[in-house]
Amino acid sequence: MYYVSKRLEISAAHRLSLDYESKCTSLHGHNWIITVRCRSAVLNANGMVTDFTDIKRKISDRLDHACLNDVLDFNPTAENIARWICDNIENCYRVDVQESEGNIATYEKDV
Repeated sequence: MYYVSKRLEISAAHRLSLDYESKCTSLHGHNWIITVRCRSAVLNANGMVTDFTDIKRKISDRLDHACLNDVLDFNPTAENIARWICDNIENCYRVDVQESEGNIATYEKDV
């Protein structure tokens, strides 16, 4: 089994839709750290599990310096963002999304 990981840093704002009172329902920003993990038993024709450039393009080009509520069609919690990334990256099995120091959400596909 081959494994690769890509760590990205982006800046983005969001506001959460919550069923309780929270300052997070107001627009605010984070310097997010996103770690994408991919695996495959075989390499593609280019000798890769997943192209690092493709990972960067799908995440940074869409999310960096954006209001996540404007570019994603779901409540942009760190957990939902982690799942969305995992579902949109080839061979991805795990994503960690850190929105601030000490706050990390992980999504991992069942094998």
